[in-house]
Amino acid sequence: MHLFYTPDLIAGQSHYQLNEEESKHCIRVLRLEKDSEVQLIDGKGGLYTAVIADPHPKRTLLSIASAQQEYQRRNHYLHIAVAPTKNIERIEWFLEKATEIGIDEISLIICQRSERKEAKIERLDKIITAAVKQSLKAYHPILNEAVALPKLLAKPFDGQKFMAHCEPGEKIDLKSAIQPHGKYLVLIGPEGDFTPHEIDEALKSDFKPITLGDSRLRTETAALEACFEINFLNR
Repeated sequence: MHLFYTPDLIAGQSHYQLNEEESKHCIRVLRLEKDSEVQLIDGKGGLYTAVIADPHPKRTLLSIASAQQEYQRRNHYLHIAVAPTKNIERIEWFLEKATEIGIDEISLIICQRSERKEAKIERLDKIITAAVKQSLKAYHPILNEAVALPKLLAKPFDGQKFMAHCEPGEKIDLKSAIQPHGKYLVLIGPEGDFTPHEIDEALKSDFKPITLGDSRLRTETAALEACFEINFLNR
C-alpha cells in the first residue's frame, strides 16, 4: 500500500487533502484512482488508512477509514549529536540508516576541528522523511540546526549523556552503562575527533566517555554504531 507523509493531519479528522506535490505524485506518478486505499503517517505516532475520494492531481481528497495512534512507539529516546562531515553525503547516509533503525532526535554540532561549519537542514530533513516513509515509521525524527558544541553542552538534558572519542583514557561500553528504557544523548565528533579541551568540557557537563569498539571508526559509522547498539540493548 502506498504511503504519504502528512505532518499537518490532526487525529479525529474524517477527511484530508494532500498538498499539490503529494497529489501529483499520487495521481500522475502512482496513477491511483478513486477508492484506492493509501496509508498516511503524521510523524507524531499516527498511522492512518485512507481512501481516495477525489483523485485531483493538485488537491487529492482522502477519506480517513481508520487510525492508529502511537504506532510502534519506542521504549526509549535516542538523541545523537554528530559533527557534519566534509563530504555531506556521509551524513546523509547516516540520517537515512539511523531513521530506518530508530532514532528520535539528531543535532548537528560544530566543533573546533570540524571541516564543515554548516549544512542545508531542509535537504537533510527530506532525506529523513524519505527514510521514514520507506521504513514505515509513524514517528519522524527531529533534526536540529547546526550549533556550536559549547551551546549544546549547556543545554539541559534529562537522561544519560555519553561521548565517544579516540583520546586515551578510561572508557565504558554502552552495554554496561545504559539504564534500559531511558533517554540518551550521544556525542560523536568530527573526522579529527574532539579536542582535549572539548572532552574536558563535556566531562564537566556530566557526559560519560564511551568506547564503540577497538576499531577507529569514521564519524558517520560511529554515530550509526551508537544508534544500533542502543536500539539493540533496549529490545
